[in-house]
This record gives sequence, C-alpha cells and structure tokens, in this order.
Amino acid sequence: MKQTLLIGVLLVGSSLSLYADGAGDNDPTSVRQVPRLGVEVSVEDTKRMRIELGKLSQQLQTLRGSSQSLATELIPDVEIYYRGVQDNLNHREFFSNGDVQKAFKLLSVGQQRAMDLLNGNAPWLKETGLVVRGYRSRLDGSAQPYGLVIPANYSAELQRQTRLDVWFHGRGETLSETNFMDQRTKTTGYYSPADTIVLHPYGRYSNAFKFAGEVDVLEALEHVKSQYEIDNERISVRGFSMGGAACWQFAVLYSDRWFAANPGAGFSETPEFLKFFQKEKLTPYWWEEKLWRWYDADDSAINLFHVPTVAYSGEKDIQKQAADVMESALAKEGISLVHIIGPNSGHRIHVDSQKMIERKMTSLAKTGNEIVPTTVHKVTYSLKYNRQYWITIDALTEHWEAARVDARILGPSSFEITSTGTTGLSFRMDPGFCAFDITRPVQLMINGEEIRLPGPQSDRSWKASVHLAGSKWLVGKPAVVGLVKKHGLQGPIDDAFMDSFLMVTPTAESLTPVIGEWVVREQQHAIDQWRQHFRGHARVKKDIDVTTEDIANHHLILWGDFSSNQLLKRIRQDLPLKWTNDNVQIGSKSFPSGSHVPILIYPNPLNPKKYIVINSGFTYREYAYLNNARQVPMLPDWAIVDVVTAPAANDSIYRFPGIPVDANFFDEAWQVK
Repeated sequence: MKQTLLIGVLLVGSSLSLYADGAGDNDPTSVRQVPRLGVEVSVEDTKRMRIELGKLSQQLQTLRGSSQSLATELIPDVEIYYRGVQDNLNHREFFSNGDVQKAFKLLSVGQQRAMDLLNGNAPWLKETGLVVRGYRSRLDGSAQPYGLVIPANYSAELQRQTRLDVWFHGRGETLSETNFMDQRTKTTGYYSPADTIVLHPYGRYSNAFKFAGEVDVLEALEHVKSQYEIDNERISVRGFSMGGAACWQFAVLYSDRWFAANPGAGFSETPEFLKFFQKEKLTPYWWEEKLWRWYDADDSAINLFHVPTVAYSGEKDIQKQAADVMESALAKEGISLVHIIGPNSGHRIHVDSQKMIERKMTSLAKTGNEIVPTTVHKVTYSLKYNRQYWITIDALTEHWEAARVDARILGPSSFEITSTGTTGLSFRMDPGFCAFDITRPVQLMINGEEIRLPGPQSDRSWKASVHLAGSKWLVGKPAVVGLVKKHGLQGPIDDAFMDSFLMVTPTAESLTPVIGEWVVREQQHAIDQWRQHFRGHARVKKDIDVTTEDIANHHLILWGDFSSNQLLKRIRQDLPLKWTNDNVQIGSKSFPSGSHVPILIYPNPLNPKKYIVINSGFTYREYAYLNNARQVPMLPDWAIVDVVTAPAANDSIYRFPGIPVDANFFDEAWQVK
C-alpha cells in the first residue's frame, strides 16, 4: 500500500490529481508512467480545440512577421498558450474533463493577447495580481511559462525597485502546462508579502528544479528582472515539499544571490532521504555517490553562512528529516539553524508558523543581501558553481571532491584565505565597491604564504588572480596549453543539457545492426523524454545538415558511431576514444564493439567552447521519475555500456541504457584517468 505523504508538493487551491510514492515504487522492473496517461478527449472537443489552435497558430505567424518590436519581443507571452495546449492534446495530458475546459479558456487568453499585440498593445504588462508570462529558453528555443503575483501598488513608471520572492512549487505528477497556467490565474499560494513580486517558475514540470528545471528558474528570473523593477539585493528563495528541496539546493549553490532562504519539508540530500522516506535499499556505483554531491545541500552547508535561513517543518511530517539533516550539517560549521516547527502539523504549513516566518522574512528584506562581505565561505564540487561574491574559483584539484575557500578581509590593504581543493582563484570588486585602500598594493596571506597583489583602480574597482604552481601560489593566471576543465565546460554528461543543445542523428549504417538498433531506440528515447520530463522540444538535425552556425551555437549530441555519423567520423582522431569494427576502448580496457557502446561528454574539437556528447540524453531514466530525490546524474564523464546482455531481475542496471562495464571522470585536463 502506498504511503499517503507526498515527496513533492502541496499545490494550494488546486484540484490536481497527485500520486504518492513509497515502497511500491521501489521496483525498477515495474515502473508506472509519469505523467500518467490522461483522459480521452471527445471527438467534438478535439475538433474544436484543433480549430482554436489553428487560429492561434495563424496569429503567431502574423506576429513573427510583424515589424513592431513590441510584438516580436512578447511572442512568448502568447506562444506559451499554443505550445502548452497543443502538447497536452497531442500527448494525452488532460487528466480530467475539467482540464479540457481549462485548455479552451487558455486558448482564448492566448488569442486575445495575440490580437492586442497585433494592435500594438500589451495590457498584461500593467496588470497586478495573478499574471502569467512567458520567455524563450536558450536550451531548446521553447516558450516556457511562469507565474507572477504583482502587488496592487506596483507601477513600473514609479521606477521603485521591488523585493522579489521566488516560490518553488511542490510535486504534481499532473502539473501539465495547462494545469500550471490555469493554477497561476487562480491561486496566490502560501505567501504574498506586501510590496513584493512573487515569481512562480514552472521549472519544466516535476524534476525538483534540477538540470533544465534549474535553468528554467534562472532564465525566468532574468526575464522578470528585464520586465519589472526588481531590487537585485532583495531576492529570496522559498518553497515547500519538492519546492523545499529546490530551496535548499538554490540556497547552497547560488548563496550570494539571495537575501534569505525559506525551505519547508522536501529533502535536502539523496541517500539518507531515500532510505528514510522511500525505504529504498540503495546500490549505487561509486560515481553515482560522487555525483549526489551536485545537489546534496548538506555537503555544502557552510555556504548558508551567506543566506539567512528560516526552515519550516510540520511536527508530524516525515519530511521534517530534510531540515533535521541540515540542522546537523550546519551545527558542524558552528551555525544554529532557525527551524520553525508547526505544532501538531503534518505535510502543511501551520497558520501560526506562516505568520512567524513572514515576520522574519520582512525583517531580513529590510537588510537585504550584502554586496562585498568581509568574510566569504564557499564549498563546491564543480566549477559549474564557482563564484561567491568577490571570489571566483578558477580551477580545482579534482572535480566532485570538496573544494573550499574561507576568506577574510583583515584591513584596508590585506586579506587572508585558507583554501583546499583549489588550484586557481580570481578576485573582483566592481567600481565603487572595493574594500581596499586605492593607494597601496593588496597583501594576501593564502595557506600561510604571503603574496603581493596589485592595488585597486581609481574608480574603486579591483581585480586580481592567483594560481598554484606545484606547491607555491603565484600571482596571475597560468599559461594554458590544451584543454582544461573550466566553468561551463567541466562535465558531467548532464551538463550539456543545461545550455543550448542540438541532437544530431546519423544518416549511414552503423558498425553492426545491433548497435544501429540500439542507437535508433536510444536517440528516440532521449528526444521523447526531453519532451515528457523537461517540457520542450529538442532541436534535431541529420549529421549532413549541421551548419557552421550550429557548431558555434550549440552543444552537439551525436548519435551513432564513426561509421554512421558523419560528424563523429570527422572528429574521431581528436577524441579519447578508440572504436573499431572489433573493439571499443576508453582508457586501458577494451570491449567488443558488437555489443558495447561508448557514452561520453568532451569539448567539441570543432569548437572547444562547446561540448559534444556521444550517445546520451540526460542520464536519469523512468525509475527516477517516481521520486524527485532519485533525479540525479547516473553517469559520469564517460562510460562503456553492454547493450546486449540482459540485466538480472530486480537489478539496479535498469537505471541505465545498458550495463555499465566501465566508467569514470576525465581529469582536470580532460585526459583519461
């Protein structure tokens, strides 16, 4: 019998059908579909909906050809209605007859917006209360929706910067685009503080705001800042249930962006939560355990030194475990977590606790975020998250091992750093914000070594760099020859799907029919699952159609082998991969190519500023959809998988596209370890 508690979500004011998870979802050989198949739409409603979609499609075509800048700029505000309803109709994602009626209402809104734009108007830009907006995502070019709560007294003409709270929704397996946009016209949510805009990101469905969901939050936030007067030093992150998990993640990964964090329930790490909540017996590979560190907030607890945190749990909620874990992790850093507990409450926010939380958040908003703190702490496991205020980590000793920087400004011309796991650091203070005396050089004491750095500029700005050469820290950045892992080009495979990417399909025959069949199956799976779980449409081209512009602008996801994919054939000599008719090899081990396939991420030899990925979409699969804590990277930088041998019953191998027989990370120079 399934547990009634949800890992995901409390969707306030919603009638959405939600699934529970629990021990019944622990069998990887028997996985229910997420989202479930919706109701059959009647022939009459389908015909009518196609007609209304056709009208909106024609309006969109006219808008795209318009010479009005307002019309072309705001197309996503219209397109979200077309794409959302069309996708939900095409993929049977109306989960009740009520959803069908919601879709008709949304199409009417989209058509009215299109008509307004064609007449040179956009009245929703001045609306207050509940407003649905859209933006164009760089990942796949799709129009993505988000919701806003605009205070009644907001006016852009006043040019008064406004506080913004980001609210992360909880898990809802039926949270289609139609249901999300409808909900954002009806429900304010738990919190709507005075003089505050609340951003409700969609997060590309129900992925705990990870991967493309993480990028959705950042893109939606930037779009809001471009459209409204937002006080950049008074932005907070908040959420409950699955949204609470997202709040912990964003708080530790982007600690220097928020004036406060307010997580409730959810999970704060993967392994202990799955054992405790899901009652799951974990059998991870060693690289999976390392990659848990990507989103496990307890491993980076010291980063919350910079984010005043107000955690909430219901007294009787099993998901209280998340805050308990963080309380212990913070205690090790000498930080006492404010943990408000709703008396006699289950998986909900107690009304008295709400009031207490709001008083604290209001007070914290008055102070706002620091710009140049005199003390900085940063832990990271990847150069993807390498900045903390005025310090940037340029290079690591080893990815997915802890890298830590503890810095303190001592006086007008000196600061000290204790650093472990890093080999390069940069410092930057913007004009007007330099904390040092502009008439003197800056003295740095790093791990007991004293270094003299250049002083600030006359505009009160300052920047400098140091790097580790052998055992000695030197001023400046090292001369780089060849490839190195760096911010935005550090792997693992899933990172390629957090920026603009293009699926490249082969046009020739594979080495063997078996491999060819696997490639066709897996590339279609990747395309389908991107739509189903990250709610967009992957760009897809044949290898012979890829242009110089494509190579410049996208990560390339290359399907096939050196025989079937023309781009793979073109770059084969520049890859750390041997793949012949007989064997496939990365590193020292060799496997028969008739039954084994390489999967990897690597800088593109045709454009080293971008990745190539060979034979993989995002790496977690259907089994992980059943619980958001499972939605973590499943493969490192490279792997070789057996695509012929059938996995044993109940074997954890069902989590992968084949049986991994070898896998690892590349080193910091993109070399095989």
